[in-house]
Amino acid sequence: MDTQIITTIVAGLLLVVAVLVTVIPVLPGSLLAVLTLLGWAWILGGPVAWWTAGIGMVVALIGWSASTVLTGHNLKKQMIPRGSILLAVLLAIVGMFLIPVLGLFVGFAVGLLLGEYLRRKNFPAALQAAASALKAMGLGMLVEFGCAALASSVWMIGVLIYFVNR
Repeated sequence: MDTQIITTIVAGLLLVVAVLVTVIPVLPGSLLAVLTLLGWAWILGGPVAWWTAGIGMVVALIGWSASTVLTGHNLKKQMIPRGSILLAVLLAIVGMFLIPVLGLFVGFAVGLLLGEYLRRKNFPAALQAAASALKAMGLGMLVEFGCAALASSVWMIGVLIYFVNR
């Protein structure tokens, strides 16, 4: 089998993983997509591969940035301090080991709610702030997922063009 075909198959599998891990955060999905596209273009070479990878990388980076900006903006809007976020991240890590797949989300949500309750001493206000932050995080994940899927679609079109013109 040809090196270009093997590289393309591996890149396709890595892009599937990249899209999935934007929703199930085990690895940074957008970063994996960017590195995969870059590696694929580097190995295959040529204008079609580089243009495809460039467009796909821009789309993936937009998704990654939008996710970060949406979540960060909402956390600032809700005036959630770093201490609450740190507690949420720590409990997310603990949750990841206690509850397979969903533990990361459950731990983060519980940690954020607990951190805000300890800070505000008002459960309804803490619940509202935590829920708002979690909605923003969910929206950010959805945007990142969509952009990673779009980057993968761009790559598929580039693969077809590349191999038809080879």
